[in-house]
Amino acid sequence: MDNNMKQAIIRGETSLGIELGSTRIKAVLIDRKFETIGSSSYEWENQLIDGYWTYDLHEVINGVQETYRQLKQEIEKKYGVTLQKIGSIGCSAMMQGYIALDHAGKLLVPFRTWRNATTGEAASRLTETFQFKIPQRWSIAHLYQAILNDEEHVTNIDYITTLSGYIHWMLTGRKALGVGDASGMFPIDKSTQQYNEEMIEKFSELIADKDYRWNLIDILPKVYTAGEHAGCLNEAGARLLDPSGSLQAGIPLCPPEGDAGTGMVATNSVKKRTGNISVGTSIFAMFVLEEDLSTVYPEIDIVTTPDGSPVGMVLANNCSSDINAWLGLFRECYEAMGLKPDMNQLFSVLFNKALEADADGGGLLSYGYYSGENITGLAKGRPLFVRSPESRFNLANFMRVHLFSAFAALRLGMDILTKKEHVTIDHILAHGGLFKTPLVGQKICAAALNVPVSVMATAGEGGAWGMAVMASYMVNKDQHEDLADYLDTKVFNDKEGQVVYPDSADVNGFALFMERYTEGLAIEQAAVDHFVENWRYPIE
Repeated sequence: MDNNMKQAIIRGETSLGIELGSTRIKAVLIDRKFETIGSSSYEWENQLIDGYWTYDLHEVINGVQETYRQLKQEIEKKYGVTLQKIGSIGCSAMMQGYIALDHAGKLLVPFRTWRNATTGEAASRLTETFQFKIPQRWSIAHLYQAILNDEEHVTNIDYITTLSGYIHWMLTGRKALGVGDASGMFPIDKSTQQYNEEMIEKFSELIADKDYRWNLIDILPKVYTAGEHAGCLNEAGARLLDPSGSLQAGIPLCPPEGDAGTGMVATNSVKKRTGNISVGTSIFAMFVLEEDLSTVYPEIDIVTTPDGSPVGMVLANNCSSDINAWLGLFRECYEAMGLKPDMNQLFSVLFNKALEADADGGGLLSYGYYSGENITGLAKGRPLFVRSPESRFNLANFMRVHLFSAFAALRLGMDILTKKEHVTIDHILAHGGLFKTPLVGQKICAAALNVPVSVMATAGEGGAWGMAVMASYMVNKDQHEDLADYLDTKVFNDKEGQVVYPDSADVNGFALFMERYTEGLAIEQAAVDHFVENWRYPIE
């Protein structure tokens, strides 16, 4: 047993990051050298209920509690101490979405996640009014769409927030949000690092005839930048996180952030000209901009780093869900034969088969559209696999095409930055579960984007580790030390990432695949139009 680590835990020389991702809630506890002391996770999944993708907020709390319980149990097992003191805590979650609460803190409508593509009219009107891209998933688009729909709950709104802001409020009682996550609620003024006042006024004019009891600025969370104190764990929050009563109240919390911000921190990508890519249920690439874009693009969002710098963001709603579903089918095959598969081995074997495939995937085609896809203009999703009689249908090509498809929509958005705005991308830092299998995800990503791709050793820890680093930054930074310098000189000073460069044959193969992909979007649209949602067996 490491006695120094044990004493550090007892003294609370630690930082805890909790991230609520789309398929897992994860907690990571780090020491002052940013090494992981313990980690835990809780698997969950969103549900499509009454036309909206949602998570039950009761499961949100249960999942956070279970994740913390497992972490506490691991610490006790490894170091023989009960987790009571923590130096700092940070909460992060899927960006954007819509959580609307009344004055008593009661949820007015089920949580509407980033995955919903139900706010097209609102997003379009707001984009035109602000002359600033408002994506469908942003909180302000959800709010305005509810207003356009004359939804009854709007008049009773006291507070709207994101999932990270909700958890932070439950733990501290403070209505706070980090600037990165806030930039997915409402546009941020880069000069003030607060909500854009001119756009706030324009929104107020849009809804003036409604005569609501609230003003927009009063129902949004307060914006904080990285390094600021955003409250402390109160007694109710301590009991919520640790019902056993061991965890002490009073722990400082940093500003809650979105998964985009934690991804930037986890990949040391908060300086200008740096970029990162994050893969999971969705996939997004982010580049810290040197200059404003020349115009508004439907495919490019403008958000911020956790310390407030403008970022060009390309986000595709769908990435790994269909791959996971197919891997689940292969698992069932094992189980049907009376075997118990090792899922890590199964992922590794099947991902590596993709490297044996034809460069273009053998003429196969897939769309992993579990939900609508904003970049390609699909309002709904239908996972789809297509081949012709002439296609080379084998396992290697099958896996390669599904990995290609995971990056395809993102590539369409990236082309705007590189070809129209001439944004220079020297290399990309990547993180997310898809990169856990060594080299495969990197090689496919490098082919898809035609840039070198680096993966840090922390890639598998992802956003929860990045959130813990931000919590550490708040309490351990030197006076006036900015986040970029803290990451460069203290967090990543001795960490090297493995770089994979694009292979010309792979790049050409992906280009051929993209020709099929763009041409075949009409097939995906036909599936949306003609394959009925909520299909059931006929009753005889």
